[in-house]
Amino acid sequence: MNTTGRAFEKARAENRAALIGYLPAGFPDLQGSIDAIKVMVEHGCDIIEIGLPYTDPVLDGPTIQAAAQQALDNGIRTKQVLEVVEAVAAFGAPTLVMTYWGPVERYGVEKFAADLAAAGGAGLITPDITPDFGQEWIAAADKHGLDKVFLVAPSSTDERIAMTTAAARGFVYAAAVMGVTGKTAANIDIVAPLVARTKATTTTPVGVGIGVSNGQQAAEIAAHADAVIVGSAFVKTLLEAPDRETGLRNLAALTEDLAAGVRRG
Repeated sequence: MNTTGRAFEKARAENRAALIGYLPAGFPDLQGSIDAIKVMVEHGCDIIEIGLPYTDPVLDGPTIQAAAQQALDNGIRTKQVLEVVEAVAAFGAPTLVMTYWGPVERYGVEKFAADLAAAGGAGLITPDITPDFGQEWIAAADKHGLDKVFLVAPSSTDERIAMTTAAARGFVYAAAVMGVTGKTAANIDIVAPLVARTKATTTTPVGVGIGVSNGQQAAEIAAHADAVIVGSAFVKTLLEAPDRETGLRNLAALTEDLAAGVRRG
């Protein structure tokens, strides 16, 4: 298992933040998602989040919803997501699954943890459960040595942040904006205090996501956070490309721009 800890250690040694890239498994199709993520790793992503497509993605904006629906229409289910994890983990970047809780519960929490670990996955990001409601997952993740990435938000109280960071392993996901993904640009005046409040409770790395789409924004976030997380911008690049080859070329350029941004920050 290639853990996120190794990626953060490498980034710290280079005096920079890490770049975390997200793409749904099975988008634009099964092999296409593997090919796209390979480009992202080769051009600067330190850690990969693989989205598990879900029928009711309430926290996702229209861009990621469209990609997830395309993946579902292609027949992507949890088994295929784990196949993508195994393929992507072989590229050398720590690979996590980002998923709503419903699919994990249906698959079986212990079985999901075991199969994710067997596939070489580093852990799980769970945007719709908090540690106080995630005890079954915490136990399974601890058993299999998986990262447990929980979210904090600008609206989180200091007490809620402390409870969340105490349970987290790998990194803490700080949501830069309230609302769904891909709708609003990250506001550094909101991000900086949230990161500071989170860091006051933990030595676990803090990654900031939602609302980052270019290198300049990445640099601003990287001045405060340990990682910059980008999702909708990668998805949009592929959705808007006229063909597969152009999409991969544009994806490489975007990744390089973002990777340069985290290094400036």
